[in-house]
Amino acid sequence: MKRNWGTVLLSTLVVSSMTLTACSSDAPSKEKEGKTPAKDVKSVSVDGFPIVKDPIKLKMFTRIAPTNGPFKDMPVFQDYEKMSNIQVEFIEAPTDGFNEKKNLLFASNELPDVMYRSGLTPLEAIRYGTGGQLIPLEKLIDSYAPNLKKLMDAYPEIRSSMTTPEGHIYALPGIVTVNSARTDKRWMNQAWLKKLNLKEPETTDDLYEVLKAFRDKDPNGNGKQDEIPMTARNGLSIVPIMAGSFGLDFQLGYNINLENDKVNIWMGNDRNKELLMYLNKLYSEKLLDPELFAQKEAQYLTKQGTGNTGFFFDQTNNPMLETKVNDQYIGIAPVKGPHGDSLQLAAPVPRDFGAFAITSVNKNPEATMRWIDYFYSDEGSTLLRFGRKGDNYELRDGIPYYTDAFLATGNQSKITPYAGGGAPHLISEKVASYINPPQVQEAQKKLDPFMPKIRYAAPMFDEQTAQQINILRNDIDKYYEEQSTKFIAGALSFDKWGEFQNTLKKMKMDELQKLYQAAYDNLKKQK
Repeated sequence: MKRNWGTVLLSTLVVSSMTLTACSSDAPSKEKEGKTPAKDVKSVSVDGFPIVKDPIKLKMFTRIAPTNGPFKDMPVFQDYEKMSNIQVEFIEAPTDGFNEKKNLLFASNELPDVMYRSGLTPLEAIRYGTGGQLIPLEKLIDSYAPNLKKLMDAYPEIRSSMTTPEGHIYALPGIVTVNSARTDKRWMNQAWLKKLNLKEPETTDDLYEVLKAFRDKDPNGNGKQDEIPMTARNGLSIVPIMAGSFGLDFQLGYNINLENDKVNIWMGNDRNKELLMYLNKLYSEKLLDPELFAQKEAQYLTKQGTGNTGFFFDQTNNPMLETKVNDQYIGIAPVKGPHGDSLQLAAPVPRDFGAFAITSVNKNPEATMRWIDYFYSDEGSTLLRFGRKGDNYELRDGIPYYTDAFLATGNQSKITPYAGGGAPHLISEKVASYINPPQVQEAQKKLDPFMPKIRYAAPMFDEQTAQQINILRNDIDKYYEEQSTKFIAGALSFDKWGEFQNTLKKMKMDELQKLYQAAYDNLKKQK
């Protein structure tokens, strides 16, 4: 159930696929945007339950993950039907092949009432919204979604992440307000620190010295030089993890610093060169895992659970708990780089864009908005994530925890659409016990002072601009990833840095920066 945010944000370094099937010519016209209201809007309650006096039915197309059970058997939807007076028929499509089935629905114009846990991309939302197959939601939110509206007021980045350049909202995201679900913790082997009489590193220079001691001074005591000083997920995930120590941020879903409201794509600047040189130093001296560019996720998780790794990154402490080595590790703060920077990587508050949308065939959009809004509250999210009190969970100091008896069944992922990711709901401190145990909370406290005040998610672009960005990034991202890997691994000399910069310019990185600047300027106007 965990999320790996270093991996999630690494998507800023690789190409985002925006290629979609075109809408059918049978799609509704623009005049039908926001069409058919409920037959009697007065019958939809603005608060409390039931939502409607007379029962209604909704068809929802949804993705079902391999770990899930049937949605109709989940306590959340059984109990919520009784509360709301709204019966939901889920049209379930497995993760494999889901996008193809989703695109076919729109191409054939055979639409359900709702796209639930549907993973709509920003381009899909704009294309199907302006084409009239999805309805705009902003007025419905104002009138029928008090929980979501409250979150949008508290976190302005939520609104900016889902509002089109024309000011419409066609899809809703998941929302994460608990910081520990937005970060990869920096887990360091405290048992090794104590054995070698070392302090927690505070700077990149300190970290280098600690990693050398881990490599050379036999902290595991077996007489062999078999310790792994530092490791990370496959490939370039190490770049966003360490970028904050060199003053590099990830705003607007890309390699972007925002400086006095100016967008700066930093891939070719000197700070990035310093970062890559530092990583090359660690890699060349076998302080950074030699298998970094080859290992699979399963190998990485195994290394976390061996107790033979000095420093690594993960959102949770799950692999350590499973092998009972978690007492060896503590979370540390981000180390300061050569210019005094120590920014912590964090995913945006809005995540899982396009998790929920209402289609133009829906005859009860007001009731539908009320239906989803419940899950943006702690009460609704508890029901969605934990099931029934007593049967599935108990409260400890007001926080829901799975009961030991239910944990023993191993059925946690069968009772909630949260398992497998992408469900539209709120993840707050009050509902995050499973991913936010005390050890993780303590590790997060070390990161909190270094979290960005606001992390802007990728903005919504109009279709033409999105296609321009896709074309530019297709080349730029691939080149950056290939060359950065070579710089870190020592296969490319830093004498070639000027050539690297010039190639990025030839690939029109300045033009890409202007497109992101225009999107950011528009975002500021919408506030």
